[in-house]
Amino acid sequence: MHSFSSHEVIHGNRDSGMVLLGDHAMNRLPPSYGTLGLDAEAFKRHIAYDIGIEGLTRALAERLGVPAVLSCFSRLLIDPNRGEDDPTLIMKISDGAIIPGNHPITAEEWQHRLDTYHRPYHRAVDEELQAVATASGKAPLVLSLHSYTPAWKGVPRPWHAAVLWDTDHRAVLPLLDLLRRPGDILVGDNEPYDGALKGDTMYRHCMAKGLAHALLEVRQDLIGDEDGILAWADRLAPIFAELNADPRLHERQIFASRTGPYA
Repeated sequence: MHSFSSHEVIHGNRDSGMVLLGDHAMNRLPPSYGTLGLDAEAFKRHIAYDIGIEGLTRALAERLGVPAVLSCFSRLLIDPNRGEDDPTLIMKISDGAIIPGNHPITAEEWQHRLDTYHRPYHRAVDEELQAVATASGKAPLVLSLHSYTPAWKGVPRPWHAAVLWDTDHRAVLPLLDLLRRPGDILVGDNEPYDGALKGDTMYRHCMAKGLAHALLEVRQDLIGDEDGILAWADRLAPIFAELNADPRLHERQIFASRTGPYA
């Protein structure tokens, strides 16, 4: 029997109408894959997972009393935040690291990873969103948590946090305002990445279904230890609670994606 789970659901109050997601929360691989031919040190890097996000998501779910869904496999195995037809779904090279276990890869192995890890994670997200909608009687607010490196190819990233989005601004604009209000951090708006990615988690579960949402990135050096995680949980919990209290964020409204029409 396969003992490696593709995902973990953190149970919370579904009546709350909020769901947290951690696409890249963990750096684990099923034992049969070894280390995909990489040095063990690679799994301490951002190429394997979003540093700090598992702890931050757990802390926020506990403080807010809301459910969360975490991916339990490393993005090096298959990336749950990519559409099934995205060429970067299974990476051959990531930030200079060649991944021997991913190249060459057979069509059967590609399909196996989709069926065993990627699709079960997304089914779990779907099921939790449906359960929250049923329990709360309203459209869920979805907040997805990620982290990014302090520098990229030698260029420092000055933002302490960033909000990524496509065209649905309902949760994004108030989130940006609430994050910036204390005046002590620099917050990026679609920096250092563009939030419009066809087929990714937010596109699939939120944009295409009209759910208000935002993807929040926190710089990894700020949540690389327990103190940083708790400090950011302190910062974010009241902000997320304030967003969730807005009834306008619990209505379905379809926005046209910058990436093109929905399938």
